[in-house]
Amino acid sequence: MLGRPQDHASPRGSGDGGEVHVVKPFKERNPIVVGLVGSAVAAAVLTATLNYENLPIIGSGTTYQAEFSEAAGLQQDDEVRIAGIKVGEVSDVRLAEDHVVVSFRVKDAWVGDKTAAEIKIKTLLGRKFLALRPTGETVQNPKQIIPRTRTVTPYDVTEAFNGLADTAGAIDTDQLAESFTTLSDTFKNSPEHIKKALEGLTSLSKTVSSRDSELASLLTNAHGLTTTLANSNDDFAKLLSNGNLLLTELDRRRQAIHDLLTGSQQLAAQLSGLVKDNKDQLGGALRQLGEVTDILQRQNDNLAKSLDLAAPYFRVVNNSLGNGRWVDGYLCGLIPENRDSCTPKIPGGGR
Repeated sequence: MLGRPQDHASPRGSGDGGEVHVVKPFKERNPIVVGLVGSAVAAAVLTATLNYENLPIIGSGTTYQAEFSEAAGLQQDDEVRIAGIKVGEVSDVRLAEDHVVVSFRVKDAWVGDKTAAEIKIKTLLGRKFLALRPTGETVQNPKQIIPRTRTVTPYDVTEAFNGLADTAGAIDTDQLAESFTTLSDTFKNSPEHIKKALEGLTSLSKTVSSRDSELASLLTNAHGLTTTLANSNDDFAKLLSNGNLLLTELDRRRQAIHDLLTGSQQLAAQLSGLVKDNKDQLGGALRQLGEVTDILQRQNDNLAKSLDLAAPYFRVVNNSLGNGRWVDGYLCGLIPENRDSCTPKIPGGGR
C-alpha cells in the first residue's frame, strides 16, 4: 500500500530518548520566506557579477597606492604599464592635503618593495598613463603607499614656455651687449684666437640684442599657442568622439544598404522561380488573353462602322422632325421636270 513518504529526520542527543529534528519538504516551506531568500541571493550574484573586477580572487588584480606631487592629468581608468605592456588600470585619483594619492590595480605582474611609479604622456592630446619600474627584494605590501621619493610627474611643456618667457624677459639685453663689448676691449691685446672668440661673442650679443623684440614676440606667440591647445583639449576629444560616431553611423548605413541589396537579390530569385514554375499556365493565359483582345477589336470595328452608317439616317430624321410637331417629307423625281436633278450622275457621262 502506497502512503506518504516519511520525512527525513536527524537525531539530536543520544539514545532512544534523543530529540528528533524533522526537516520540512521544500514545497511545504513558507513561499514568502523562500522568495525573499531567493531575491537576496539573486541580488548578491548580480552585484558580484557587476563588480567582479574588485573581487579578491577572480578580480582584476591587486590594488596599490602611490603618492604624487600633482595629478598631471592622470584620470580614472587610465592604463598602468610595465615596460610598455598594460598590466592594469587606475582606479582612483584623490587629493590628500598638498599631494594626490593614486590607486591602481595590477594583475599578473610582480611589484617589488622598491618599485618606482611615473606619470607619462600617452597621446599628444594630453592623455596620460602610469608607468611602473618594479624593483626590490620582496613583494610590495598593498597596504603601504609608494612614497613621493619614488614617484615622478611629467614636465609640462606649457610651464616650460612660461618659464622661458619670464627668464628671457628679465634679461637686460643692452647691458649684456655692453658687458660683452667691455670684455672684448679688455682682452684686445690678447692673442689672436682669443680676440676672435671675443669678437664672436660681441657679434652674438649684438645679434641677440637686435632680435630682442622678435624673440619676445616668438615666445609670446608660443605661449599663446600652447595655451590655446591646452584649452582646446576637450574640443579635440569631442571632435574625435563625433568622428567615431560618424564612422559608426556610416557603417550602420552600409550594413542597411547591404541588407537591402541582398533582399533584392533574393526577391529576384524568388520571382524567377515563380515565373519558371508557372511558365505553362502563364503562356496559356496570355494566349487566351490575346484571343479575347482580337475579338474585342473586331467588335469595336463593327460598332464604329455601325455608327458611321447610322449617322446620315439620324441626321435626316432630325431634319424631318426639326420644324414642329409633324414630319416633313420630300419626293424627288415625281414629275419629269425634277427628274433630272434627282438622278445620280455616273462618271463617264452616263446615268
